[in-house]
Amino acid sequence: MIQRIQSIFLLLASITFFLQFVFNFATSDKSSPGFLSDKIYSVMDSPVLLGLTILGGAIALISIFLFRNRPLQLRLGYLVIVLSILLPLVAFLLIYNEPTGLSKSVEINDGLAIYLPILGLIATILATRFINKDNKLVKSMDRLR
Repeated sequence: MIQRIQSIFLLLASITFFLQFVFNFATSDKSSPGFLSDKIYSVMDSPVLLGLTILGGAIALISIFLFRNRPLQLRLGYLVIVLSILLPLVAFLLIYNEPTGLSKSVEINDGLAIYLPILGLIATILATRFINKDNKLVKSMDRLR
């Protein structure tokens, strides 16, 4: 059923992915060439980050409506977990391994968007846990017949 607790967790995970468009990964005090040319590092600065964000949010949202196919919902949940781990890692690597090089005088402040995937990761882990519980319950009911 769609009103299960895992649907709420998957919706929360999807929201955390889509909130990446509202908040920034990092800000700086000075402009520098590359990602921080406008002093803001957001998801729109890199096609890789944009793809990971849209893919993670869409898969989590689609997974809510696959409540009748729990094994597929579980696999998609695992994929969202991987994307939740990859997103902040890629953002961190892109900002600190800037090909143009950041000058030492530029101070980078972390934004909220770098921490949002952690909340999405926790929500997705909880969702997969409850999906597994439902799977075990259905299998145990089938054994009793």
